[in-house]
Amino acid sequence: MVVLRYLSGLILPGLLVLLFTRVTYNRFIGLILTVALIAASVYKGYTNSFILIVVDAFSLTAGFWLAVKMKPRAAKKE
Repeated sequence: MVVLRYLSGLILPGLLVLLFTRVTYNRFIGLILTVALIAASVYKGYTNSFILIVVDAFSLTAGFWLAVKMKPRAAKKE
C-alpha cells in the first residue's frame, strides 16, 4: 500500500501538469492547478509524510520540464 502511494506520487503529478498544460494551453496554469490539487490533498491529510511531498515536488518539476519541451504541432502545408 505504501509503495503504491509513492509510485503514484512519482507519476501522477507530472501527468497532471502535462494534462492541464494541454487543456489550458499554458504551462504555468497547468503547474498552478496541479500544485493546488496537491495542496488540497496535503490539507485533507492524504499526504502524511515529508518524503511523499518531496516525491510529488520532483514529479511536478519533471512534468513542468516536459511541458516546456512540448512544442505545438505545426499544421501541414500542402
